[in-house]
Amino acid sequence: MMTKKILISLLVCFSLGATTLAVRAHQQSHKNHDAMPKEQKEWGIGGDAKAVTRTIEVTMLDTMRFMPAQITVKQGETVRLRVKNVGKVMHELVIGTKQELDVHAEMMKKHPNMEHDEPYMAHVSPGKSAEIIWNFNRAGDFDFACLLPGHYEAGMVGKITVIAGAK
Repeated sequence: MMTKKILISLLVCFSLGATTLAVRAHQQSHKNHDAMPKEQKEWGIGGDAKAVTRTIEVTMLDTMRFMPAQITVKQGETVRLRVKNVGKVMHELVIGTKQELDVHAEMMKKHPNMEHDEPYMAHVSPGKSAEIIWNFNRAGDFDFACLLPGHYEAGMVGKITVIAGAK
């Protein structure tokens, strides 16, 4: 019986240690996401700050809304989304397709404190700001949302329309 308790204790300690290492590695990658290779997504690709043609201010509110909730850009445009959290709770802005956001929202329910390290995501503390620099090189209608548990379900979502050939 004592051996079983020791084995369980060792497994718990190992699990906690492995989780701590994974979180630290994830946080480190979050800090260095600018150095990560850019990956083409359905909704575009990470942009270069030197190529930014305009800045769009997006405000996050504790009423579970973004202002503006509708953004229109031209295909090929590199935009700086300056995201400001004017609320008293954590918010985030994640760009994607409805399907991708639905999957990510479910993952966030299981791991609510998950850090983000992708160039199309910004996790913003109350009273703080962050930036996403994104090249919208694919035309279409895309979404953005706060995927923190409860926020997405409360309607903290927005739309991005990328107009084809409007360079």
